[in-house]
Amino acid sequence: MNLYPINAGNFKLDGGAMFGVVPKSLWTRTNPADSNNMIDIAARCLLIEDGNRLILIDTGMGNKQSDKFFGYYYPWGDDTLDGSLKAHGFHRDDITDVFLTHLHFDHCGGSIQWNKDKTGYEPAFKNAHFWTNKNHWQWATQPNRREKASFLKENILPMEESGHLKFTSLPEGDILKASELGFDIFFADGHTEKQMIPMIHYKGKTICFMADLLPTAGHLPLPFVMGYDTRPLLTLDEKERFLNLAADQNFYLYLEHDAHNEIITVQHTEKGVRLKNTYTINDIFN
Repeated sequence: MNLYPINAGNFKLDGGAMFGVVPKSLWTRTNPADSNNMIDIAARCLLIEDGNRLILIDTGMGNKQSDKFFGYYYPWGDDTLDGSLKAHGFHRDDITDVFLTHLHFDHCGGSIQWNKDKTGYEPAFKNAHFWTNKNHWQWATQPNRREKASFLKENILPMEESGHLKFTSLPEGDILKASELGFDIFFADGHTEKQMIPMIHYKGKTICFMADLLPTAGHLPLPFVMGYDTRPLLTLDEKERFLNLAADQNFYLYLEHDAHNEIITVQHTEKGVRLKNTYTINDIFN
């Protein structure tokens, strides 16, 4: 097995929305804002090469939306999904499986693209299966009014129409052991229904793809919960359980949205679970 960081692009989001009720004077210590109150955000995906399988976790926003749409998110930097794949010697047609932590547009938008004549949509990974779970699929395809703007039908329905949609099993508790993709999955409901957090066992270590359970290192304090979460009190409980487990077992937390920290470890302190060390994949495994 090999792991490769795949940056699908950088953008900006409102710092207040990213930290909910936490005062700006606190969250700017770790996530400084620009003059428009926007903070740096990454769409850092992860590629798993495992035998004949090439699994991509999340796909970023993609590029099929309008200029007006992207204008809300202030794209910056030169990283692209295709460029990142190419840097590691891969092409999107090599991908066998696309695993989606959840179906918000900044996590799944790159899964679907315009067809050649721009009359409709098609999978951007023509040889891949797309993985979600039944509960989240129903949640996304019959969206509540709060999340409707994040579940874009053009990102989601073509997966089913292609015949390449697959569902993981659901756990009896929080964690599905040895899922259909080969890794464990922690299921969390605070941000959105049945968000999936992959837990990949690799060279004696556990790498956890944190998605929106822990967007950035600045979100480590338990009350630092995004305004986007549908059930923030549930997020508090899920974060506490997961971060205690991460500190106890020295998990490596792979941060999808932290533009400046790729991987962190955490430790118990008098103030709760806090940052221990920062790494890149190359630091750990090379």
